[in-house]
Amino acid sequence: MIKRILLLFLLATPFLGTASHIVGGEFELVHIKDFQYRLNLVLYFDQKNGNPGAKDLSAVVRIFRMRDDARMMDVTLPLSAESNVDYSQPACSHGELITRKLVYTALITLSPDSFNDAGGYYVAWERCCRNYAITNIFSDDPTRGPNYAGQTFYLEFPAVVKDGQPFVDSTPRLFPPLNDFACPYHPYYTDFGGTDDDGDSLVYSLVAPLNTKTADAVPTGGPRPRPYPDVKWRDPFDLQHILRGAPDLNISTDGFLRVTPPPVQGLFAFAVKVEEYRDKIKIGETRRDFQMLVIDGCPHAVPPQIVGKKLTDAAFTYNNTMNLVFPNTTANADRCIQVQISDPDSENILDNYSENIRIKIVPLNFKKNLSDLLPTVSSATLVHGSTAEFTICFAECPYFIGGAAEIGIVAMDDACTLPLTDTLKISVYVEPPVNHKPVFTSTTPVTATLTEGAQGSWPYQVTDQDNDPLIVSVLTNGFILKDAGMTFTTLHQQNGSADGTLAWDAFCNIYDFTKRNSFQVTVQVEDQDKCLLQEPVKAFYNLNVLLPGNASPTIDTDLTPASRERFVRVTRRLTENISFNVTGKDLTDNDYLVLSGKGADFALSDYKLVIDPVAGNGLVGEPFQWNISCKSMDLKKRDSLDFRFIVVDNANKCRFYKADTVDVLLKVLPPLNIPPQITVTNKNSAATVLNNNGMTMVLGPSIELLVTGTDADLLPEKDNLSLSLIKKTGSVAPSGFVFASATGKSPVQSTFTWQPDCSIFEQEVYENDYTFTFRIDDDHCVTARHDSVTVKIKIKDVDGSDAHFLPPNFFSPNGDNINDYFAMESMDATTGELKNILPSDNCYSQFESIRIYNRWGNSVFDSKERNFKWYGIGESAGVYYYFIKYSRKEYRGSVSLRY
Repeated sequence: MIKRILLLFLLATPFLGTASHIVGGEFELVHIKDFQYRLNLVLYFDQKNGNPGAKDLSAVVRIFRMRDDARMMDVTLPLSAESNVDYSQPACSHGELITRKLVYTALITLSPDSFNDAGGYYVAWERCCRNYAITNIFSDDPTRGPNYAGQTFYLEFPAVVKDGQPFVDSTPRLFPPLNDFACPYHPYYTDFGGTDDDGDSLVYSLVAPLNTKTADAVPTGGPRPRPYPDVKWRDPFDLQHILRGAPDLNISTDGFLRVTPPPVQGLFAFAVKVEEYRDKIKIGETRRDFQMLVIDGCPHAVPPQIVGKKLTDAAFTYNNTMNLVFPNTTANADRCIQVQISDPDSENILDNYSENIRIKIVPLNFKKNLSDLLPTVSSATLVHGSTAEFTICFAECPYFIGGAAEIGIVAMDDACTLPLTDTLKISVYVEPPVNHKPVFTSTTPVTATLTEGAQGSWPYQVTDQDNDPLIVSVLTNGFILKDAGMTFTTLHQQNGSADGTLAWDAFCNIYDFTKRNSFQVTVQVEDQDKCLLQEPVKAFYNLNVLLPGNASPTIDTDLTPASRERFVRVTRRLTENISFNVTGKDLTDNDYLVLSGKGADFALSDYKLVIDPVAGNGLVGEPFQWNISCKSMDLKKRDSLDFRFIVVDNANKCRFYKADTVDVLLKVLPPLNIPPQITVTNKNSAATVLNNNGMTMVLGPSIELLVTGTDADLLPEKDNLSLSLIKKTGSVAPSGFVFASATGKSPVQSTFTWQPDCSIFEQEVYENDYTFTFRIDDDHCVTARHDSVTVKIKIKDVDGSDAHFLPPNFFSPNGDNINDYFAMESMDATTGELKNILPSDNCYSQFESIRIYNRWGNSVFDSKERNFKWYGIGESAGVYYYFIKYSRKEYRGSVSLRY
């Protein structure tokens, strides 16, 4: 019976923090069509214990170039699918722990113009943090120290083109992990192997998990380029001692993971690297991070035991290996063995004295589905120490020729979390029924050479002693018979014999022998014996052709005095002209020549160029001229062109492709360009002074700056200018200003205006510094230039000090127009004007009110005006007391009223 247990391959400890949902995962890149791919991010999430808010709705991943870690593109992957991770034995789980597989995906286009670097590319995404309770690595709460542990998801993939041709590759897709946990001293196993759509070879190994570069949940600005740090191992763990098991965690090169955990319980992080090879060359790499929970939650169980015997044996004596040889005279009923299964757990009261067992059969040294060898009933329930016996019979035909087939008969119980097993390894040699191979009676192999224009034929004849039906086929070493002028004819065929002819018309007008002049034809015959075993016999025909000779044409340009140069290098600037002549000759044979030109590494049509082919006998010429205007070539994309001119003679009898080539390598330099200039003038100079692009001002007046961009280039036409504000910084982020970008021909102007107020001052700081950087760009052909200027502005608050605040202390309202009222005024000695002497209002404190009281404490006057005047009407002479209130300070004093 199946035991009730708690299952989780990854995570059973409650999470701490905001990112403890991360269990592991990997990237996948799947080819769709052309240069379109689907990029998947597979993330494993603890559904039960993870923080629901930590489930990202999308992930922004970044693609880098391997050669120099240059950033290529960012890709936003939305969450598109969720599913539960399965259990090996679902009945072992009662849903206490749930792991979800999250798939983030998007279609992307990897342009061959961008993704063509032979070194390849990589995708990365950083996410913090892992579970804080991992046993073998440091994974602490980042708010409590530096020993955090995030995960960097990582994938390498090749360029999408190779040698000028598309290079299609889908990265490996790993099998989903299981939701099982491991127990001390219990062997644990799982298949981490995957599939590769392209049939590439996959090699698996254990590596250290990758950490993130910061403890941020998602790093600001996106993923960083390599290198990524490894996690830090806790003592005594390391890459060679991930669990310190016996044996420790290991993975086979084909992805089978095994471990027998030690008595230490806990959560253990590990990573698997999958390297992808094509033609023995590494083309990519995938990494999967995962976690394994070791918990003493497995009931005691022992594996079943399987033993075997031959039908003629009295007892089951084979308990590890069994060697069988069945001659071809063995009857079907005698080509069998018996196996017996026992399990000590069927005698355990904790298992109710019963145990479910089953058997399966797996090939060991070949690949084939062997389910047909299983008996009709392949499972049983053992009770009170009983055993189960199964008879397994083998077919009369071997699975292959050349040795014994190795087969494993595996007994499995129903232990949790994974079945325990025992294997009986069978080495079985089944002698095939007697069969005689076909025999060629004609003379083989054949080696023959024909002169071009000749014909030849060669017979074949084959017989089979057993009179089996024969399958006759013909193979070539990479060519089509008909295309080469060959025919293969079977004249007579019946059971046990066949004959026919291989004929060849070695004519140049049938086949282009310049591609090849040596051919191998193989006549293959397979007899249809009882077991249909593949043992064909072959006859080889090695055929060659001799071809006539032909002189080669020559080609040259008038760019240099040298003749027959293979490469001619010239340099021009944009707006200049290039002109030359190309000549092709074949004066020896006076053959018909065709002279043509093309872009060796580009399309002529991209530059609106046309080179029409010219033809003639013996001598042909081709002029070339091009005005390299700014509009015709974008030096940002490329600055050199390879013009390839070819003269071809292929009108001779055998269509020999005789040709000569010259490449004109044109290097295009950028034109000269006078850079633009930018200036700033102060339109409100009465309020402030702009000195060396800087000003200091007291809060109040507006700022008005005229920004002007000019450019002196006139040819081939005036440059287009673009004026913009590219940077603004300050003690407090500047806001509320107005500046509109401007474009046009020189000059280009725009006005910067700003009326700052008290909102610019924060945290009791009343003096701020600001910088504004303006930039002017031109669009000069290829050599675009720019200029910039930075204006520094210091803004101070209004001086509200009271150092010189001396209020009057008496007044006499007697009608003589001298000192008739009480006010905060004094006469300016220079102008004779009265001015307010109250401390100035500023952003720190502003005037609010004044109140005046008599000596009995009664209010006789109040005002909210800074320019108040108290005439003391109706009041008696004496001393009065005033209270001046500001928003953040106050003044008290006395004034005498005298008549």
